[in-house]
Amino acid sequence: MMNAEVHYIEDENLSVAWARAVRPMLARGGPGEVAPMIVAVTGFDNGVPREHGGIRQAVDKMLVDLDMQTSHTVANTLFPDSLWNQSQPRAMLFQRYMAALPRLRKASTKNSHGLYFERMITGGPETRPNQLDFIIETYSKRKGVRRSGLQVGVFDPKIDQTSAAQLGFPCLQHVTFAPTKIGSNAKGLCVNGFYATQYAFERAYGNYLGLCHLGRFVAHELGIPLVRMTCFTGILLHEDKVKGSDIKPLETVIDSVLAGRGGAS
Repeated sequence: MMNAEVHYIEDENLSVAWARAVRPMLARGGPGEVAPMIVAVTGFDNGVPREHGGIRQAVDKMLVDLDMQTSHTVANTLFPDSLWNQSQPRAMLFQRYMAALPRLRKASTKNSHGLYFERMITGGPETRPNQLDFIIETYSKRKGVRRSGLQVGVFDPKIDQTSAAQLGFPCLQHVTFAPTKIGSNAKGLCVNGFYATQYAFERAYGNYLGLCHLGRFVAHELGIPLVRMTCFTGILLHEDKVKGSDIKPLETVIDSVLAGRGGAS
């Protein structure tokens, strides 16, 4: 029987939710993977996810020390937050991103197969390749739109279904957007990301952050607040290249924060 306390985490704070998800892996003899892992974040201030500065700083320091991508860099593969101007039409974001795409691809060999946001705005049919724009436009046109249609596909079997031992991209399969009632008259947006596998330390924090940023953008365009981000992961992996000595300072911060919250784990 699945232990819900290990496999399902919900918290108002993104940093604490991530810390609770990875904490069992830090224990002596802890699991090298958790399957599945579901993490939900419910605390937002004007669409911005609440974070714990100490945890975020410790995560990024470890990633930099190990020559890995920071949480900000990972998050930007899902949504280029720095390119978005809320006061401008969303078309400007898409144009700016496509102009920057060649540079983004060259920035890291990890981007050689593509980036998530790229596929979200180019992976649709030839007649409407921008999946995100289609979702926003469809929802905004009329009431009672089919909510099951509010999703973007990332995994493309035509190019991604390969027998290669290591591919690295895309672990994210698809993202759904679920407008839902949060009161008698109000609506809120839930964003859901589905990963086949996910690295616990190099990727998970940044992926949660990126999904929140993506949800904030779509919620803004739909005119409703972002109320929940849920990340479903088939297998959450403790990557071999992250050793115990590398992670000890981060572990100390996590334990201190969780103890201060009554020992949540």
